[in-house]
Amino acid sequence: MSKAIKKIGVLTSGGDAPGMNAAIRAIVRTCSFHDVMCVGIFRGFQGLVEGDFEVLGPRDVNYIINKGGTILKTARSVAFRSEEGRKTAYENLKNAGIDALIVIGGDGSFTGAMILSKEYDIPVMGIPGTIDNDIHGTSHTIGFDTALNTVVDAVDKIRDTASSHKRLFFVEVMGRDAGHIALNAGIGAGAEEILIPEENMGMERLLESLKKSKKSGKSSSIVIVAEGEKLGKNVFEIGEYVETNLPEYEVRVSVLGHMQRGGAPSCFDRVLASRLSVKAVETLLAGERNYMVGLINDQVALTPLEQAVKGHSPIDQELLRVSDIITI
Repeated sequence: MSKAIKKIGVLTSGGDAPGMNAAIRAIVRTCSFHDVMCVGIFRGFQGLVEGDFEVLGPRDVNYIINKGGTILKTARSVAFRSEEGRKTAYENLKNAGIDALIVIGGDGSFTGAMILSKEYDIPVMGIPGTIDNDIHGTSHTIGFDTALNTVVDAVDKIRDTASSHKRLFFVEVMGRDAGHIALNAGIGAGAEEILIPEENMGMERLLESLKKSKKSGKSSSIVIVAEGEKLGKNVFEIGEYVETNLPEYEVRVSVLGHMQRGGAPSCFDRVLASRLSVKAVETLLAGERNYMVGLINDQVALTPLEQAVKGHSPIDQELLRVSDIITI
């Protein structure tokens, strides 16, 4: 029989994502609803190693649902990667009376949680918080929708100047290993081309596509490039290649960078974070452990953490087809 859980710890790890605060809020208040104490762990696994803990109650999470970033902060932890560091982390959890741990982050964060659980038999739950939307076991990660809206808003503004000066803009968005942001935002912003790691377009095909756009009467173009795209060493090299081979285009490059992580979370991300967090707490209280809570077919679902980490989130083939059709 599982040990009764009376105190749950929560931490955010990896890159910050809009909606993490909404998740923290929901976890704290769900714990309170079920008469369970909640402990906030600051600076991710590094705070776990250093014992940077604080008991959180419902009023401690007032007015954070609309804030980007994470009130618990996040940090890389070299110490946690060592056996000694994880032993210290476990001892800190034990001394604080924490019975279970909820980790909000991506696959790297989930890997750390799984290792800790395996070594010290600590029940853990994962909540997917990453703008890249690259976690297996969920159609949406917390922060993805907000990042998309941020990118589309920025590209809309860039298009204004692109059309005014008849320029070709390459806009780099986040997505080192996955092109979900680029593909969705590219369609939403009406980009003429979308370059993602999953689909190797090739320089010559890119040139032919841009030539075709020019002949069709387009005086300006937007190309969305995921940062993990392998056509060139970086987006600037791609831009230089196109400008050299298509001198009729005046090329500019814009890298959106970390602005994609910031800002108030969208309503979708706030609701998603709340739904997943309530389920995470109640799953632990039901005696279950080592799952990631995700969204599948608009229903909250559980995926074993190991599957979430080892699996991958494939690119939507229907969206690729839509993109090919409407970017002519």
